[in-house]
Amino acid sequence: MDQTLSDFGAVFVFLLLGTVFVVGGYLTARLLRPSRPNPEKLSVYECGEEAVGTSWVKFNIRFYVVALIFIIFDVEVVFLFPWATVFKQLGPFALIEALVFAGILIIGLVYAWVKGDLDWVRPKPRIPQMPQAEEKGQ
Repeated sequence: MDQTLSDFGAVFVFLLLGTVFVVGGYLTARLLRPSRPNPEKLSVYECGEEAVGTSWVKFNIRFYVVALIFIIFDVEVVFLFPWATVFKQLGPFALIEALVFAGILIIGLVYAWVKGDLDWVRPKPRIPQMPQAEEKGQ
């Protein structure tokens, strides 16, 4: 009978050891750290400012939009790393493909810029109003 560990067994041992290390780290930290709670330690801390009001407040949607644009372009640029590591082996066709890829990214960035999604403070839209005619008879 073969006593070697199957692939599933290796994954199970890896997960088990990872769990043991994480739980062991937490337990060791809990045993070694001092525990002296006070009101200042238990208060909410947010970037050096005192918390005011509830956490369920409306915030500017531009935080979300800028974060999404950053993640999209950051993830896409990560795709250039494997290409750069084997660039010499791929030849000039790979350079053309990378330039097309970078061009698509640049077009997307220009589109977001022109659309105004990168502007932090947008000007208020000016809505044209019809001049009101004076009422007759008064």
